[in-house]
Amino acid sequence: MNASPSHQPHPAEWTETQSLLPCVERDLPAGRHQFHKEQLMARIHEDLRTTARPEPPKRRPNPFLRRTVLLPVAALALAGAVAGGLALSSGAPDAGTTSLATGPALTTTVGAADVKGAPRLLDRISLAAADTSTQTPREGQYIYIESKVASTYASHVGDKTTVVSEELHPRQVWNSVDGKDGWLIEPGQTGDEGITLASKVVMSGAYDVVATLPTDPDALLRRIYRESDATRDHEVPRDQAAFVAIGDLLTESYPPADVSAALYKAAARIPGVVAVEDAVDATGRHGVAIAREDDTGERTEWIFDAKTLRFLGERVVVVKAVEDSPFKVGTVVFTSAITQRAVVDANKQVPGGAS
Repeated sequence: MNASPSHQPHPAEWTETQSLLPCVERDLPAGRHQFHKEQLMARIHEDLRTTARPEPPKRRPNPFLRRTVLLPVAALALAGAVAGGLALSSGAPDAGTTSLATGPALTTTVGAADVKGAPRLLDRISLAAADTSTQTPREGQYIYIESKVASTYASHVGDKTTVVSEELHPRQVWNSVDGKDGWLIEPGQTGDEGITLASKVVMSGAYDVVATLPTDPDALLRRIYRESDATRDHEVPRDQAAFVAIGDLLTESYPPADVSAALYKAAARIPGVVAVEDAVDATGRHGVAIAREDDTGERTEWIFDAKTLRFLGERVVVVKAVEDSPFKVGTVVFTSAITQRAVVDANKQVPGGAS
């Protein structure tokens, strides 16, 4: 896999429009409140993490906390948490927490959308995914996913609003195959040692759960719509909710090859899905993209290597101006790049090293 970028890297096309800013009050980007709301289990996680410390400045929720809301087990999170409790201790509050520096707003050139090209591209991506050999994890093993991520938000100092972006930073996630244990390390979101994701409620993105998804695209899409309808905020259009749900599985999950292929074929059946000829992930890798624009003028893009069609990462880009929004066309609201995805033998073990 690609090596990690050097310290404090600049993502591709980071436009230096201002000097670094101090930590200030933050608001979610206009229109992103619904798409990036933490889902049921995520809200429980975050509530437990924040009850022992002062409320932090408002910011875009951690992407991990909105992941994989396809399956019925997610709807059981509240009951399971109340009955059995969730273990989320990360040590003393604020101990070892790293604050992220902020810089100028991350911007990009908006690629042209091709509606007719999406089915053809997704068919090619599906074939490539089906032809990929993936390791089948054993009971007791963990799925390790390492990425680089950054978010953009509006900061407020007095009556002045400025759009700024976090520095690109690493993110490491471990999830047990059975979905009951895991760990998350992300500067600015967790302490330096990270937080446990252990729970008596099975994570809906767990390998054991994802591996049971239908491999027939029509059946899979019906299930995605059914489960996202049960969990989504109904201000979010159901087609966009389904698209985001598939993207979440592609980003921080480990689907078997036949399930991955079915997910891409299912995505081709969602209205409004387009192809984008050129898109850039968080580490500057160019590729082609499958994308969908939401009702707020933001476009979620899944980025793939143009030759191998391997999934590289995801980004959300403002493609349409919205009245009263400080976010201009071309602003990258969120960007990520998968740098490593592997099966390991223990929680917090890094591939090639000891736990």
